[in-house]
Amino acid sequence: MIDDDGYFGESVAATYDESAAAMFTADAVDPAVGVLAELAGEGRALELGIGTGRIALPLAGHGVEVHGIELSRAMADRLRAKPGGEAVGVTVGDFATARAPGTFSVAYLVFNTIMNLTTQDAQVDCFRNVADHLEPGGTFVVEVMVPQLRKLPPGQNAVPFHVGENRLGFDTYDVATQAMASHHVNVTEDGQGSFRSIPFRYVWPAELDLMARLAGMRLRDRWEDWGRQPFTADSEQHVSVWEKVVD
Repeated sequence: MIDDDGYFGESVAATYDESAAAMFTADAVDPAVGVLAELAGEGRALELGIGTGRIALPLAGHGVEVHGIELSRAMADRLRAKPGGEAVGVTVGDFATARAPGTFSVAYLVFNTIMNLTTQDAQVDCFRNVADHLEPGGTFVVEVMVPQLRKLPPGQNAVPFHVGENRLGFDTYDVATQAMASHHVNVTEDGQGSFRSIPFRYVWPAELDLMARLAGMRLRDRWEDWGRQPFTADSEQHVSVWEKVVD
């Protein structure tokens, strides 16, 4: 699991909401919250990698009791400082193994956060941990990218995702190990530069389905996005819903 100080410590938490501003818009948040509120029903929701509360706070605003697991104390502190943040419980720990109190009708991982677990074993452990938290018939929702390997010509291992005057972002892939990393280069107006690199492990939809089966869950739905558009061979991300099997 990515360590707190190395990747999501105070320096990142302080500007996280601004750096990911597009993901905090109503267009990005409301469809996800609507799906999760529907799945939660009268039950509780568990967010893995709750961060600064981008999804948790509006979901709690819909009347859903939300609890989170978060490795970064700095990110959790930002959540608690926001209006309504005191009502959202947070367990500090690795979401592949940490135990939150009680059981839940829905658990969820959004914005590619499953890839923060950088080994297959850790991702499998995450599914098992979720299954242990879910009530019978409860659901696990994951929003994650589809690996963009078709964009890699022979001999190349990098795919840019942002090219601007002051910022450059690109992903690198190792197709032998499924290791990848996101690299961020920023240049200020006075010419000062910074570089940050974050490791991930990309994962295929079918691989996630097998992880779910190992944890006693089965696929219920898979869409391209939170608007429930069909998932196709050209989709660049998916929102998948697995259901805990009732014995």
